[in-house]
Amino acid sequence: MNKIVGMSLVVSSFLMAETIDLGQISVVAEALSKEVNDIRGVELKSADLADALSRNNASITLIRGSGVADDILLRGQKKDNINILMDEAKIYGGCPNRMDPPTSHIHSDNIEKVTIIEGPYDVEHFGTLSGLVIAETKNPTQELSGDVNLNAGSYGYKKASAGVSGGNDYVRALISASSEQSDQYKDGNGKTLSEQLDNAIVQGMGMAGNRYIDSNLKAYEKKTFMGKIFVNPVDNQELRLSYTLNRSDNVLYPSRQMDADYDDSDIVTLGYSLYDLSPFSKELNLETYFSKVTHPMSTKNRVSGATTYSTVKMETEMKGAKLKNSMNLAGGTLSYGVDVSRRNWDGERYTTTVATGVESAHTVFLPDVDTTNKALFTQYVASIEALKVQMGARYDDTTIKAHSLSSSSPARVENDFDALSANVLATYKANENVDYFIGFGKASRVPDAKELYLGTNALGDVDQTTNYETDIGFKAHYGSFGVNGKLFYSILKDYIYYNSAKYVNVDATIYGAELDAYYNVNEAWTFNYGMSYLRGKKDDPLVGQSDTDLADIVPLKALIGLKYHQAAHTIQTEVVAAKRWNNYDSDNGEQALPGYAVLNMKYNYQVTKSFDVTLGVDNIFDKTYAVSNTYRDLTLISGGGDVMLLNEPGRYAYINLHYSF
Repeated sequence: MNKIVGMSLVVSSFLMAETIDLGQISVVAEALSKEVNDIRGVELKSADLADALSRNNASITLIRGSGVADDILLRGQKKDNINILMDEAKIYGGCPNRMDPPTSHIHSDNIEKVTIIEGPYDVEHFGTLSGLVIAETKNPTQELSGDVNLNAGSYGYKKASAGVSGGNDYVRALISASSEQSDQYKDGNGKTLSEQLDNAIVQGMGMAGNRYIDSNLKAYEKKTFMGKIFVNPVDNQELRLSYTLNRSDNVLYPSRQMDADYDDSDIVTLGYSLYDLSPFSKELNLETYFSKVTHPMSTKNRVSGATTYSTVKMETEMKGAKLKNSMNLAGGTLSYGVDVSRRNWDGERYTTTVATGVESAHTVFLPDVDTTNKALFTQYVASIEALKVQMGARYDDTTIKAHSLSSSSPARVENDFDALSANVLATYKANENVDYFIGFGKASRVPDAKELYLGTNALGDVDQTTNYETDIGFKAHYGSFGVNGKLFYSILKDYIYYNSAKYVNVDATIYGAELDAYYNVNEAWTFNYGMSYLRGKKDDPLVGQSDTDLADIVPLKALIGLKYHQAAHTIQTEVVAAKRWNNYDSDNGEQALPGYAVLNMKYNYQVTKSFDVTLGVDNIFDKTYAVSNTYRDLTLISGGGDVMLLNEPGRYAYINLHYSF
């Protein structure tokens, strides 16, 4: 079966293409950019942005941790190797074990579109090593408008969301809110999250104390709110203020040793734009943001915490500002500016006696670390007949300092990094239908507080990672048919990698290919396809090891879609498939994952202009499969041998009622 899946992926990769219509291409790094539009209207299964992105882009793979709040891989990269923003706010989660990754603090109901830039081709934002994901939230409209969604699905899933927007020539405002909850999903074997954990323990993957006290706990509850106000005091000025609130409670993580008691995040952005000030300023933008995340995780739902449970409480705050000016210069557009930010990340641990509620003394878990970045950047974009060229550069000065280490500690409490990033991307329009591109880029990212100061790596001696990358490809469109192809080769110097309870540096390479296409058969039928292939290798094995395979490298993934649209009826069928993992880092906890192919279907009926109904079924054949591997940089349930794999949901049916005005 695995061979059949693998062969079908390879063959189909050279036939049709792409998962969905990814919409317009952004101006900057357009050859390496994609836009995923209308996530809130298309992805109705849950508010999980990571799940939505993995279903709509072959280059993105889900890292499953729970029923919601999951993480992503982009071209085999994750965590700080990819940059995730909400509008212009840089987002970090609080949990060092990635229970609340940045995507979990961005609710899919609030998103207008997501722009994905692959590679080191962004100079405006701190830390874009191998990719950038920008989730752009809905903006307020001048006319009065709004919508209401009611959603129900398998495993006790319920969601309600609503939003309204309106204003005039001078002021526009928007508010939206949502609430959702779910019981534990069942995998293709009919096992709930709790039962998957019990089964793993029976097989020696974990201890009895890891079990849940109550096997019928809800998987999670989540509430969100977003408010925005835009003010145009005069024609060429705009003031923007937004606030986003996320409250997630009792999120179960069965393959990890703790669960999230809650995840609270607050994100505030303030922006001001001035247009056409002079010949030297076509657009002047000031963007500021503040985010705060509180994430306590504990063992109170586990058997080991029945009388006394452990808690690790994490908090992180992010403050940043960017001033950017754009002007016309020599037939092109020159942009330049200043970008500054500071992240604080702190954590403490303690125990609580259940009978009395008394807490033990709180001790340092993560030593109150500040990461302060100051940067200058510039970018120039110009066209010369059929050739379009983008060039950019960024200089970063970063200081990372731990404040809670004792004076007797041998740790290096302060680290200073500087880096020069640069890129050039050229696109040649061969004719009306075909474009070719080639890009070269260099970018760096500094280690985070966990990589420097947590666990046995408290010496704080990890170097920053630098990516040297080349991308080449083409884009061709002929009437009803279109295809895009890309190849990339990434040389990672001082790649930050996990080894024996600490992080070290290793040189490595990642290379791969991507193919996207579509074919409009006629006015009613559209066929789409997307494929991504990756390979990753360390230059040399880590100390005490022999495996040179890189972790987190999904070998081959494909997305195949067929859409029928006629009058008020739309039917979408999609297949999400991946090849068996034959190359994986067994020395660092990974294991062979079988290939899979999952069929999903969805039907939408536009009852009236304002009201529509959607019915859908995912994983129609109730297949049991896992998408994310068990690399040891995450602390997962283990009995000393194999590590617990968390299976994906089995057959999932849902209905959504949508009313708009």
